[in-house]
Amino acid sequence: MSDRTTDEANQGAGNDRNAETADPTGVTRADGTATAATPGGQPAAPSDAPGMSRRRAMACLAWAGAGILWTLDGGVPRGVSFGTQALAATDAPAGNALSFVQISDSHIGFNKAPNPDPASTLQSAIDRIRSAPQRPAFMLHTGDVSHLSRPAEFDTAQQIVTGAGLETHYVPGEHDVIGDDGRAFFARFSPDTRGLGWYSFDQNGVHFVALVNVLNLKAGGMGYLGDTQLAWLANDLKGRSHSTPLVVFTHMPLWTVYPAWGWGTDDGDRALALLRPFGSVTVLNGHIHQVLQKVEGNVRMQTAMSTAFPQPAPGDGPGPGPKQVDPAQLRQTLGIRRVDFTALDGTPLLADTTLAS
Repeated sequence: MSDRTTDEANQGAGNDRNAETADPTGVTRADGTATAATPGGQPAAPSDAPGMSRRRAMACLAWAGAGILWTLDGGVPRGVSFGTQALAATDAPAGNALSFVQISDSHIGFNKAPNPDPASTLQSAIDRIRSAPQRPAFMLHTGDVSHLSRPAEFDTAQQIVTGAGLETHYVPGEHDVIGDDGRAFFARFSPDTRGLGWYSFDQNGVHFVALVNVLNLKAGGMGYLGDTQLAWLANDLKGRSHSTPLVVFTHMPLWTVYPAWGWGTDDGDRALALLRPFGSVTVLNGHIHQVLQKVEGNVRMQTAMSTAFPQPAPGDGPGPGPKQVDPAQLRQTLGIRRVDFTALDGTPLLADTTLAS
């Protein structure tokens, strides 16, 4: 069991055009170029094989739509997907390694196209996680557990997620805090936070921080952390060795992905300023239902796909919302990404599988 902490005594207290959208049919290399994937999910051999700098290598992390198995070995994240033969062949991490899972945006209660039954796709994701040969230590859910914050939706989601047999740490999405500022969500999914929702815990030498950026939002606006939570974060990090690996998880991106759609956090830069002194920082979120990544020095930020439905790429169309796909193709949009990162100076391989495979 991990050790959650909150700090009651301290409660009072830009844009980047280089974000990358991953193509689930191919392989994205660390230099931002894309190569075609072979039928077996492995990348075609590139015509050039340049060396990789440490900064570029650290940018290449693992993420997946239905579930992301994160492996931290010596503070360096690696990722593997679920339900594949390739996973079974992956060498187990050495030493004091830590593996965990991220899922996001299950939207239980959504009942329209392209997925009128998001409970079934969430169940598929949980089945893959449960059957993974390499069992993770715990799971993160990065928000929008429900679609309308109804007790029955929370009940269904909790029952399905519990089937993974893993301790699960939650943060809310904006769909989880409708009408009551998240009181029902916090009481059920993060009761130890005294209704505040943010918390931290340590496991295997890694410090995890859960942030809430979906309260007090303006219509169509970006996420918001607020002075009280930022003061708590500063106090939580105070005195920690900068060599401690950090994993921060929240719902909306901390960086500005696309402000016209509210894809970002207004005061995210203040949180990132507190994180930058640390040598290894991984920031995980959901909300935009697709894989994007950004690297700023030692801070690596990446989003995950939804287990319910995709959304359009930033700026592709009039606004955010469920992207309509053929029902027969839906599970191909709810994919799992595998990343093999075996050396800081090597080129990591990114290969995607899907819930349709």
